[in-house]
Amino acid sequence: MPANAFGQLFAVTTFGESHGPAIGCVIDGCPPGIAIAPEDFSHDLARRATGRTRHTSARHEADAVEILSGVYAGRSTGTPIALLIRNTDARSRDYAKIAEQFRPGHADYTYWQKYGIRDPRGGGRASARETTMRVAAAVIAKRWLAEKHGIAVRGCMTQIGDVTPHGSDRLRLDAAGIDWNVVAANPFFWPVAAQVEELEHFMDALRKSGDSVGARIDVIATGVPPGWGEPIYGKLDAELAAALMSINAVKGVEIGDGFAAVAQKGSAHRDAMTPQGFLSNHAGGILGGISSGQAIRCSVAFKPTSSLRLPVPGVDVHGNAVDVVTTGRHDPCVGLRATPICEAMVALVLMDQALRHRAQCGDVGAVAPRIPAGQS
Repeated sequence: MPANAFGQLFAVTTFGESHGPAIGCVIDGCPPGIAIAPEDFSHDLARRATGRTRHTSARHEADAVEILSGVYAGRSTGTPIALLIRNTDARSRDYAKIAEQFRPGHADYTYWQKYGIRDPRGGGRASARETTMRVAAAVIAKRWLAEKHGIAVRGCMTQIGDVTPHGSDRLRLDAAGIDWNVVAANPFFWPVAAQVEELEHFMDALRKSGDSVGARIDVIATGVPPGWGEPIYGKLDAELAAALMSINAVKGVEIGDGFAAVAQKGSAHRDAMTPQGFLSNHAGGILGGISSGQAIRCSVAFKPTSSLRLPVPGVDVHGNAVDVVTTGRHDPCVGLRATPICEAMVALVLMDQALRHRAQCGDVGAVAPRIPAGQS
């Protein structure tokens, strides 16, 4: 089956290319009665968009959402919701010189091998432009999760290149210790206000050098009740990892302490429980593939941007050696816009898992004892 859709009960299919006339998505299985208006999408789409600061690509899209179906009188009807965003600032001429070249670090060669044809304009379907529709779909999921369960899905950048938050242990950055107003007030989604100027200088120097760096994004979902997920196939952490890995440029995903658990002793890593709550959350809120009621913690690693003006050896479609120089508008760090995208994928997975849990186990109800979340 062509893999342009994900989710079982809350299913999202995206379509469109970076420089095509439009991008869009169809959301099937959305519960009826959710208030939805075109302006509801503006905030999160603006957080994801390029062209808002000098540190991202200069492409500036209006990202105006058209609701084509599934909404009547301002509320979801339960039928498929179709959303469309027209591309208004594509500059395909920037890719004319590399239309017959495979850019190292890109999907050009692998798309060519899979399909025998590719759309070279802006990376086509492999462009981060596609993630716009994931963010749009997640606006609906976030609203439903908040209204029905009090769930908040929030993220921040916790590393760019070799820069990390001053005075913080990344593993201990939790929902209670992050000032989300600070995160929202700077273009890096950075949790330490005193470091924003340092990051400005870091990015200015990086852009002048013509090079790029990677980034780490942490996402924390609070308010998730215990019991969501599956014990074997369909584990909550497995589906979160798969969803986050589906984002372009992602090369690693951790749940909870992730790879840091390798160096931990079992006596420290296990999350002790008391009647008053969990004493730690090294597991990231998921035990045996099922949510524990603690905060869900995910960490996502983004590779450096491969589209650079610095020349690199490559091969063209005829098998000839070439020097590849990528012009056009590109991000020196794709992670700068990745926080709302990572939030979106977590929210979409949680929405789908919530509906699946309700379908099978809705009659189970609350089970005693209920251990408070405690340490997030």
